Amino acid sequence: MEFAPDEETRVSSPRGEKTIVAYEPPRAYVPPGAHLEQPKRRAWPWILGILGLLLLVLAGMGIAAAIFIPRMLEQAANQNSRANSNANRNERSNSNKSSLNSNSNVNSNSNVSEDQLESAPTDAALVLGQLTEIENEWTVANINADKKALDRILADDYVGQQVNGKSQGKAEYLNTIERDSTIQKWDFESLKVDLKGERASLSGIINLQLRDRNVSYQFTDKFVWRDGRWQAIGSQVSEITQS
Repeated sequence: MEFAPDEETRVSSPRGEKTIVAYEPPRAYVPPGAHLEQPKRRAWPWILGILGLLLLVLAGMGIAAAIFIPRMLEQAANQNSRANSNANRNERSNSNKSSLNSNSNVNSNSNVSEDQLESAPTDAALVLGQLTEIENEWTVANINADKKALDRILADDYVGQQVNGKSQGKAEYLNTIERDSTIQKWDFESLKVDLKGERASLSGIINLQLRDRNVSYQFTDKFVWRDGRWQAIGSQVSEITQS
């Protein structure tokens, strides 16, 4: 039904009076409930969801670490233990090999070593060579004041008679020895050995070439066989006067 633009609508009042209502054009159609405002979306549910997810991830990582890290540490410890065990086995093996080699060497030379350690040599020529070597070592030790070498050469009960006729024990010998830089060369002559069981004496002449002159001494050194070697227990020295 259409209304004319200038047409007026008349409405009857309860008293029968007619009231004229101004015309209003029809409004656009609004569906029911459309005038209500849409509710605003809140952000905190999303935040709580994200935090919950993070907590779950962290918890999972903690559980995984608690399970796998001890296993990894145990595996590393087992590997180190196996490596140390292998190293110990190799060391023991090398030690055993060295011990076997040492024992084989001792056994192969058992006759010589046992004789040398248990009893003194009985061959005078052999003893002469041994004592001559000791005399050379003794001379070098005197020149260099090598107390360690002298302590090995001299027996603890050593008593020597010096050129001036004064007696001297081992302790005094080691305490008073000084380096001698005047001796250039030396040699021995007329060496003789007197062998009696575990005791031997070596006599002869030592010629010393000094910087400004040459001197010679007559000597007799006494030795005893102890601890598998010859040790000096006494000596007598006298200077040979040059005519």
